[in-house]
Amino acid sequence: MPEWIAPYAATVYAIGATGGLLLIQILVADFAGIRARHEPGTPIAADHGDFLFRASRAHANTNESIAVFLLLALFGIFAAAPTSWLGALAWGYVAGRAGHMLCYYLDLRLARSLSFGVSLLALLGMLGVGIAAGVR
Repeated sequence: MPEWIAPYAATVYAIGATGGLLLIQILVADFAGIRARHEPGTPIAADHGDFLFRASRAHANTNESIAVFLLLALFGIFAAAPTSWLGALAWGYVAGRAGHMLCYYLDLRLARSLSFGVSLLALLGMLGVGIAAGVR
């Protein structure tokens, strides 16, 4: 790892873990589609009782927030946010997204919402530490 980014190693590894989560979600959704004999390109019926729907939504939900995560991670790094805070918040996002994914797959709606809340709070925290670093 280059010396200039090494202090932010925890954040960099959280970015990699997020990519891994997204890859897992793509594969699960694809295999669920194959298993359900879903014709590619056709809409998936909105039915929380259907695993293919839940797998597709879990992937879409992560896809919706991943750009925000990446932008806030980069903002925090370039603003010289405290490495411990940024790394912990980045891993909080990863944990929230992993929990959200698993809860979506298992159709645990309340736990899914709580996991979403964890990831959202982590993103807000990442924004906060980036702003705080910029105003010092």
